Amino acid sequence: MNEIVIVDYNAEHQPYFEKFNRQWIEELFVMEPVDEWVLTNPEKSIIEPGGAILMALYNGEPAGTVGLRKFDDETFEFTKMAVDEHFRRKGIAEAISYASFRKAKELGATRVVLYSNTLNAGAIKLYEKLGFRHVPVENDVYVRANVKMVINIDSAISKAERYDREMQTN
Repeated sequence: MNEIVIVDYNAEHQPYFEKFNRQWIEELFVMEPVDEWVLTNPEKSIIEPGGAILMALYNGEPAGTVGLRKFDDETFEFTKMAVDEHFRRKGIAEAISYASFRKAKELGATRVVLYSNTLNAGAIKLYEKLGFRHVPVENDVYVRANVKMVINIDSAISKAERYDREMQTN
């Protein structure tokens, strides 16, 4: 049976974190300096300031990742979510997203925000399914961002619990 397991990031995951995110960024956009910094220094850029990174393993192989970058004591950015192209359409993005909501709550979040671009239509559709709602985007976060979305942590946890129940019955 194919199994998705979500684990906390450790230093051995850095090459996968970088590879998975480079795939989609370079396919759709231009790598920004902030991307280079985050992908090559995930501990310093995300974890040390109070955030977290999760890794999805599929049958024991690294298959996906997501970061939670701390904005302030109550707000975390859902960032650098990627699934390796060889593992797509297996439920990994959804599983790791719901796990990130639980992790965000554990870290004290009351809301989670994300930035995206309309060129990444598949991702936006997933975010809407997860319960994120569109809000006006600032122009000073990422050059490529023309979409900003937010989810209240209680709503996110409720969706995650519903997802868990569905997975148990399937």
